[in-house]
Amino acid sequence: MKKLILFVLFSLPLAASAGHMDVIEMELNEDCSMPKLMMIIKDFNKWGKSKGYQAEIAAPIQSNSLTSIFWIGRSKDTAAFGAAFDSWEGDLSNSGSAPAKLNARLEGCTTNVARRGYTLN
Repeated sequence: MKKLILFVLFSLPLAASAGHMDVIEMELNEDCSMPKLMMIIKDFNKWGKSKGYQAEIAAPIQSNSLTSIFWIGRSKDTAAFGAAFDSWEGDLSNSGSAPAKLNARLEGCTTNVARRGYTLN
């Protein structure tokens, strides 16, 4: 019986789940504050919820760059990130869309320094 259970366990495909993390290093513009940025993030997350993408801000306590803050976006996997990103990019040309309005607020508040993507295992 023990051998049968082991055989069944090793015969089943292993379910692999790898999340996706989108990291954007940015700096606050002079006329923007952390509370103002957090209101933008809150509004962004309302849009992102239906897309399977949520963001938060990481502010360094110890770092080689204490002027940078980090947008940490999370999706269940790279495909979900890609779908959300495609939706975002596709709607930017429509000035009345939520992504276009959010992007304008983000650009008024922050300056992007670098962007990185990671697979989470």
